[in-house]
Amino acid sequence: MSEENQEMEQQFVEIYGEDGQIVKCEIYDVIDFEDKTYALLLPVTEDEEDDDSEVIVMEYIEEGEDGYFQNIEDEEEFKKVCAFIESLDDEEDE
Repeated sequence: MSEENQEMEQQFVEIYGEDGQIVKCEIYDVIDFEDKTYALLLPVTEDEEDDDSEVIVMEYIEEGEDGYFQNIEDEEEFKKVCAFIESLDDEEDE
């Protein structure tokens, strides 16, 4: 994890889920890919046994001192980012 990513370690954010409900997430990692920054978010569940949540991938945008998360609307972009993340996992496994 980069130094910037270590600063975000163990931070939590709240985002709106697909159903419009607020979802509390842990910021798992932040990656840079093709001149953009993406965040990998893990939904926090109250029931630790129900921990089959999928990672949420969102674009992280900074404006001045503020930052926010945005859905990746472009399906091709989303697929490329996911493939890049999977390639990082493969590198770690080796």
